[in-house]
Amino acid sequence: GTQSKLLVEKDNFVQLSTGDLLRSETSNSNSDLGKKVKYLMESGELVPDDIVIDIIVNNAGYTWDNVIQKMDDKQWDAILECHLTAPFKILRAAQPHIKRLFLEEKENGITNFRKVVNISSTSGMFGNAGQINYATAKAGVVGMAKTMAKEWGRYNVNVNAVGFGLIKTRLTDADAEKEESLIDIEGNKIKVGVNSAVFQSAKTMIPLGRPGTPQEAAGAIYMFCIPESNYVTGQILMC
Repeated sequence: GTQSKLLVEKDNFVQLSTGDLLRSETSNSNSDLGKKVKYLMESGELVPDDIVIDIIVNNAGYTWDNVIQKMDDKQWDAILECHLTAPFKILRAAQPHIKRLFLEEKENGITNFRKVVNISSTSGMFGNAGQINYATAKAGVVGMAKTMAKEWGRYNVNVNAVGFGLIKTRLTDADAEKEESLIDIEGNKIKVGVNSAVFQSAKTMIPLGRPGTPQEAAGAIYMFCIPESNYVTGQILMC
């Protein structure tokens, strides 16, 4: 998935900003969501001190594939920036707030568990030809989750990762053999979709015999965000 959500809780209300970062109305830096994401990444500031952070899901992403000898620095840097550097900057910006909330709650005898879920991929766990940038980044967020589980355990934060295989989204549902299967990322026309033969082959390797839906993918993330997972941390769920 490529949706990014910014949640702000204030005066007992939750403000939710959500959108697809790959669509023109939100990927544009002048859009409301675009401005918030741009501010977050450039300032290093997540939210004001009076804001409560409970769950962070590092989920935004896309692919820009090529074999290593044909991949230029621009492709490499763009995918690493989106899938690995952005989650790093978000968690770094969140740390002072996470620590402050933990200390305030500890002083008042309150125990709350907070959650971080990084989205990885089977490409990151097993590799995938033509995706050295994406596979490297997705392997990186697994290492990030395992490391942050050890760093933030003292703050009662569970940090885990979900590694998805074939999920039926508009990025995978498109036919890669068609010329119109393109997305625009900062002026770069990037081919999306899965070759029909590869798609059929992948389905035979999936135990359930079909790709997952976005709703089913969300369910895997949800399991890491509920109280029943309060003693689960540093793990990766493959689905």
